[in-house]
Amino acid sequence: MGIPRKVVIRGAGDLATGVAHRLWNSGFSVVMLELPRPLVVRRTVSFATAVYDGYIEVEGIRAELCPSAGKVGEYLDRRVIPVLVDRKADALASLQPPVVVDAIMAKKDTSTRLDFAELVIGLGPGFTAGREVHAVVETKRGHNLGRVIYSGSAEKDTSEPGLIEGYGKERLLRAPADGIFKPLKKIGDLVKAGDTVAAVGDLKINSEINGLVRGMLYTGSEVFRGLKVGDIDPRGSAVDYYRISDKARSVGGGVLEAILSRYFKNV
Repeated sequence: MGIPRKVVIRGAGDLATGVAHRLWNSGFSVVMLELPRPLVVRRTVSFATAVYDGYIEVEGIRAELCPSAGKVGEYLDRRVIPVLVDRKADALASLQPPVVVDAIMAKKDTSTRLDFAELVIGLGPGFTAGREVHAVVETKRGHNLGRVIYSGSAEKDTSEPGLIEGYGKERLLRAPADGIFKPLKKIGDLVKAGDTVAAVGDLKINSEINGLVRGMLYTGSEVFRGLKVGDIDPRGSAVDYYRISDKARSVGGGVLEAILSRYFKNV
C-alpha cells in the first residue's frame, strides 16, 4: 500500500505547527485550516500567524495565507504551506485528503468525524479512537507524551500547565475580564514579577514571575475572563522563542507514527 502525501490539519497553533513541520520535513504536502481571527499566543512558532500577517516562516518552512482551496496546489508547488481560513472544514470536500489531523486543541467536540478521511487523527482530550477519530495522540506532558492511542482517549485535561523550572500556572497570563486585549510587552521581552505586561480594558495583567515573554495574543483580540492571553518562560534569555517546543515535536512524532502505522504496518 502506498503512503498518501496530502495531509490537512485543522488548526495552525503552536502544536499544530509542530505537527506540520515534522510532516513537511518527512515529505508530506500539508494544508492547514484556521479561524478568521485565531487566538494564537505563541505567534513566532505558529503558522496561524499567516492569517494576520500574510505569511510566516518557522524554522525554515514558510506558510502563507491562501485565498481558496482551488489555489492550494499552486502554494504546494512553490513549497509553501497554504493556510486557509475555514472554520467548518468545508475545503475537505474539494481537497479530499487521505489524512486529516484535528489539532484545534479545543478539548471538546470540534465536529471532526471518522468519515472526514481514510485516516483521522485527533490531538489530546476530546476524542475517542474509534468514535470521532481513528487514532488519538497524547498531548499531556509526561511519560506518555506523543503516544498514539488506537483504543480509548487521551488523559483528561486538568487545566494545569506543565512545570518549567518549578513553575506551572504562574507562567500563564490570563484575561481578568471579558474585553479587548492590549499587550504592553512584546514577545522576547524580559520581565520581572509584578511588571504590567498587558491589559484588558482598564484592568492590568501583571507577571507573577521573572522571565521572558514567550507568547502574547495580538492587539485587539476579543477575550473572555480566564482565557490564556500570554505566557512567561522562567528560563529567561536562555529561551529561543523562534524554536518549536519539545512538546510540539513529540506530538508531531506521534502523528507521523499514526500515519506510517496505518499505511505501512504489516506490508
